[in-house]
Amino acid sequence: MDPITQEIIQSGLQAAADEMFATLRRTAMSAIIYEVLDMGTGITDRHGELAGSGAGIPSFIGVLDKSVKAILKKFDGAGEIEAGDLFIINDPYQGGVTHLNDMVLVLPVFVDGEIVAWTANIAHWNDIGGMVPGSMSTEATELYQEGINYPGIKLFSCGRPIRAVFDILLANCRMPDYLTGDLWAGIAAVRIGERRIQEMVERYGNGTFLTAVERYLDLGEQMSLAGINHLPKGTYTLAEEQDDGQIYKVAIEIGDRHVEIDLTDNPAQHSGPFNMSADKAVITCQLAFKNLTSPKRLTNGGSFRPLTVKLQEGTVFNPHRPAAMGIYYEMGIRLYDLILRCLAQAMPERVPAGGFASICGTLFGGVHPDTGRSYAVIEPEIGGWGGSHHADGAGGQFSQTHGETYNCPAEIAEARYGVTVDYLGYHAEPAGAGQFRGGKGVRIDYRIRSADAWLTVAYTRSKQPPWPLKGGRPGSGNHVMIRRADGLTERHAVVSGLKLKKDDVIQIMTGTGAGWGDPKKRDRELVAADLKNEFITAEEASTIYGYHTN
Repeated sequence: MDPITQEIIQSGLQAAADEMFATLRRTAMSAIIYEVLDMGTGITDRHGELAGSGAGIPSFIGVLDKSVKAILKKFDGAGEIEAGDLFIINDPYQGGVTHLNDMVLVLPVFVDGEIVAWTANIAHWNDIGGMVPGSMSTEATELYQEGINYPGIKLFSCGRPIRAVFDILLANCRMPDYLTGDLWAGIAAVRIGERRIQEMVERYGNGTFLTAVERYLDLGEQMSLAGINHLPKGTYTLAEEQDDGQIYKVAIEIGDRHVEIDLTDNPAQHSGPFNMSADKAVITCQLAFKNLTSPKRLTNGGSFRPLTVKLQEGTVFNPHRPAAMGIYYEMGIRLYDLILRCLAQAMPERVPAGGFASICGTLFGGVHPDTGRSYAVIEPEIGGWGGSHHADGAGGQFSQTHGETYNCPAEIAEARYGVTVDYLGYHAEPAGAGQFRGGKGVRIDYRIRSADAWLTVAYTRSKQPPWPLKGGRPGSGNHVMIRRADGLTERHAVVSGLKLKKDDVIQIMTGTGAGWGDPKKRDRELVAADLKNEFITAEEASTIYGYHTN
């Protein structure tokens, strides 16, 4: 194969995955998909190895190859996969899925009776049944309370919809109109990917296409091996206390051609929803590995061949069924942050100080006062990242594992939900001082307009603040203040189904990242700019940075 043809096919896979992403975004019903972009798209080879990753949340894209492999394992041996089939899966215990709300659609791409690739997408659905609206509760004790489970089943057979499955989906959702819109958007996305792949195969031939994909995976491996050459060799360990008092541990071995992340020595699985599946633990390790080896280059299944992850069954990172997993995302960012902090001791010039490091998943809902329709909101929040050896941390960004995600505009929130956005901006809590300071956290005030509403949050990095490096100061924690209409206030980091009334205010306060380096060494012009922009007070400039105004 000539290199130009190979490059065209490889770029075509990426373009097809991106087009799938655009299709899903532009046709979805829920703002969590079309505004926040809580979704991901991808293409795998015929064996389920990731071959083309679209935009979206990186940890979501890491799910897709594992979902395809679960479908192959379940159906292919029986010869039950046919052209026109389309599968649905949301089971965290098989197929890499994160929690039940995150629904995966998978489509085999046939050419001349042979599977040449798979298209897949994943998106957060607002409600899929369970014990509470929104299907996520910090009080759930088993998976069955978190919604209905689809363990990799056919949604379409030979191109024809299976009506019974559609009926079950709608019957177990409190917001069936939203589910219907998001479902058909996902179907459209995998089908457009199928069409583009078939066009490539018809143009270049089956053998050429399959060879190009195989070489693409080999290139991913080569890029990762090249990145490992620049990492400090050795074994590194870290034990870190969490907000609930538990100790999470990691051991990382970096060799000449491999990296091993050992998570076996960790607490037993949580009695509530603070667990993550084995596949999700692997995905999180893959994200950290990619960040450290080749963050700016292509990503595919070959990229992770040099990585090994060791897990112990029955722990928070690999629980036994039917442990609840609704708040898996906080476990994911906790593990990711743990790995980076562990390696920061060996490479402080490559790893920034700790950030707010929480998805800060915020769920609230009720009945819209204008339309009378039920609404349920789930959104991740933006916060501050840690400073690095050469720059201040970013302010008002999503956590590292959330990638291509955006906050919901105030106009959309007010139009679609029963709230008024009273305030959105950086907050003034002092934290994160350093030669390069941490990025600022944000404050968001949602005023409830409906007579009755509810709130569920599960924030970590609330009691244990973001960690500094090289003499910097810790960042601030994540929390929510409830300002009642009668003047009373409450502070929460973890709460489920909190009752709210008209004119109560949900005040979200996300953390400021930690600082890198001694604050006294900060450039005087930067301190003056921080003072001018009201990131710090005159007293902080004097006592922490040693800067005195005339």
